[in-house]
Amino acid sequence: MADGKKMKLAVLTSGGDSAGMNAVVRAVVKTAIIKGCETWIVREGYEGLVRGNTEGHRHTYSLEKGTSSPRLKEHQDDFVHNLRYGDGELLKDGTGDHPGGRTLRGRYIVRVGWDDVRGWFAEGGTLIGTARSTAFRTWEGRLTAAHNMIKEGIDALVVCGGDGSLTGADVFRAEWPGLVAELRQQEKITEDQAAKHAHLKIVGLVGSIDNDMSMTDLTIGAPTALHRICEAIDNINSTAFSHSRAFVLEVMGRHCGWLALMAGVSCGADFIFIPESPPDADRWEDEMCQMIQKHRDVGKRKTIVIVAEGAIDSKLQPIHAEFVKNVLSERLGLDTRVTTLGHTQRGGKPCAMDRILPTLQGVEAVEALLESTPDTPSYMIGVRENKITRVPLMDAVKMTREVAQAIAEKDFPKAMSLRDPEFCESLEGFYATAVLETEPKLPHHLRMRVAIMHVGAPAGGMNAATRAAVRYCIRQGHKPFAIHNGFVGLLDDNVHQLSWLGVDNWMTRGGSELGTNRKLPDIDLGAVAAKFQQYNFHAFIMIGGFEAFTSLLLLEQGRKHYPAFNIPMVHLPATISNNVPLTEFSLGSDTSLNALVDACDAIKQSASASRNRVFVVETQGGKCGYIATMGALATGACIVYTPERGIDLDMLRNDVKYLKRRYALDAKGKSEGRLVLRNEVSSDVYTTDVITKMFKEEGGKLFDSRSASLGHTLQGGIPSPMDRARAVRLSLKCMAFIERHHQELLKQQARSKQAPPESAAVITIQGTAVQWVPVQDMVEHADMKNRRGKHAWWDGMRDLVEALVARPQILAKGNKNREETEVEAH
Repeated sequence: MADGKKMKLAVLTSGGDSAGMNAVVRAVVKTAIIKGCETWIVREGYEGLVRGNTEGHRHTYSLEKGTSSPRLKEHQDDFVHNLRYGDGELLKDGTGDHPGGRTLRGRYIVRVGWDDVRGWFAEGGTLIGTARSTAFRTWEGRLTAAHNMIKEGIDALVVCGGDGSLTGADVFRAEWPGLVAELRQQEKITEDQAAKHAHLKIVGLVGSIDNDMSMTDLTIGAPTALHRICEAIDNINSTAFSHSRAFVLEVMGRHCGWLALMAGVSCGADFIFIPESPPDADRWEDEMCQMIQKHRDVGKRKTIVIVAEGAIDSKLQPIHAEFVKNVLSERLGLDTRVTTLGHTQRGGKPCAMDRILPTLQGVEAVEALLESTPDTPSYMIGVRENKITRVPLMDAVKMTREVAQAIAEKDFPKAMSLRDPEFCESLEGFYATAVLETEPKLPHHLRMRVAIMHVGAPAGGMNAATRAAVRYCIRQGHKPFAIHNGFVGLLDDNVHQLSWLGVDNWMTRGGSELGTNRKLPDIDLGAVAAKFQQYNFHAFIMIGGFEAFTSLLLLEQGRKHYPAFNIPMVHLPATISNNVPLTEFSLGSDTSLNALVDACDAIKQSASASRNRVFVVETQGGKCGYIATMGALATGACIVYTPERGIDLDMLRNDVKYLKRRYALDAKGKSEGRLVLRNEVSSDVYTTDVITKMFKEEGGKLFDSRSASLGHTLQGGIPSPMDRARAVRLSLKCMAFIERHHQELLKQQARSKQAPPESAAVITIQGTAVQWVPVQDMVEHADMKNRRGKHAWWDGMRDLVEALVARPQILAKGNKNREETEVEAH
């Protein structure tokens, strides 16, 4: 918009639906309005572009009856002008094609405003519809689509779909000058229109439950689909155990085995079939049966086999769930059932990650369009670990298609290499934890006695990480020892060796099976060292939050006095507070966010039923505002209070102003319930109760207020699949780390080994990489007094939370009106 022209932007969803698409549409519309753009949605994907709008249709602005402050209507070029156009409810309720009253019949390119997309991101699927379009695949179809866009003045397009949809977008952009020229030649558009629409701006976001796009770690909808699969398997586990049955589950994934692989890792499956790494055509039946029989021989009562719908053998012959069932029944005599999950994997409301990531990607998509020039490529918005990325769209599509081509050419190593590193690590992790070896892999002199302890508050994924470490230990020949109840348990000799089968069901268990508390080793550092020496530990793994980091620091500092601490020691961050310095994710934080989203969805439903109720929701998190801030982003909360920023009277005064003005702008009788999230220790004075009473008093007839405290519900429940999968991946990296440093220590000639500082480290996720940070180096990044990092990557998210509820615009609008009133009074 360097030339001052207001960009007119349309967003469409195409291909198969996926949870999170509505979050994309909401984020794109709201961000574009904030940036001064006009926003449109296209119904039914590319087919809607071809159908366009019937002649005579005009978009007319109308601020619906019931909105107070008629003076606001005078300012036609601001936020209020784009507040609502009245079609949002038709789209959300599915009444767009109803023949009576207001209808969307004959309208496929629809102008939308701010409130037209409110509450959308809690809905599954895509509210604006998606359809396969044969017409758009032809030149004539794309010519008609271009004409329809130019008639509405649209010059930028956001496409959310799979690789086919994104390829179509890039083709459309490449052909655009030719399409415009032909439309001008046919005199369907004027010379002025042709000049104004000389170039088309395109950006793509990947909506696919299969997670089959290269150059991004996650596609929109994949985390929710994985949730649906794991929920089903978790439910099947109990009946499989009861009857000692085998279950073969078929999951989606025609050309990509991500869902099958991650479900296998997250649910502790016995065997998986994925297209990228097919089994040997002549031996897979024997290998599967041998592996499962070993599990049964050690006493395992249930068997879970997961088959991707595109599963093949090394000769490209399809492997079907029914055939696998017959093999298990006939060769092992197992009572076997088949469950095909089908389209249940696509359905349901989005999980927390499928609300947050699409929102961030939607914001980035609008930024990319605003920065786009005729010379820049069409970008695909993706994500790497924790960083939103832009990559040339066709580069990603090309690499994605190379995977399918490599599989077709039986070049399976190439197919695996084209997947992201996490995919390969997860496959290795699956076999490391699922295969029961007859003989340990390491020679006797390299085998270790590994101690595992949980420290701090319980968090989802602790048990999954422990299970992975134990399984890996047994595979290598190490002896894994559980230390129950933290350092207090160690001093009480509450230590025992863990077995392969004993941890089998730990993947789905929340909390801490080992028991945990906040006691640090300095309760008696000398006695702790004596116990390390007594049990002859060669390595130590701590899974926990800030207390585990502090404990590792104390143990490392104690090395100069206690030789027993000269062993590899690692900290795997696990805390719902996500307050460990440097790392951007801790185990348990995703589980906690999902628990918060579920609770807030229910609370918001209650608040909306009352039409004008504000709920002040108190969250856990200690002195770290991560859960409150990211929870606000995931639930659409309008205000968030965190310990980092605190609460003061000026802030509360502005919050009351915002709520009053926002409710005054709602259509009469159609106000929505609103959420305010407050971290439990944001302020000692302005408590949840005080804020609730203040809002109730100040709200008058505009809004009411109630409070809800989520408390320890945020710690409990079944861990999310993402926390389980991340637990396995990071736990195995911890094991590789301590093996490497143990072998380095063995090379020292001295009788008393001296472990280097880097052998006591914390595993962290930073940006796009997993990095080891020596615990001493962590100190400079830690706020030890407040038990959190000095710099939080998510701190800027609070500004985004406020932007997505138009707080700056609404407060500015009120100030502008007051100034104008004062001028008129004089």
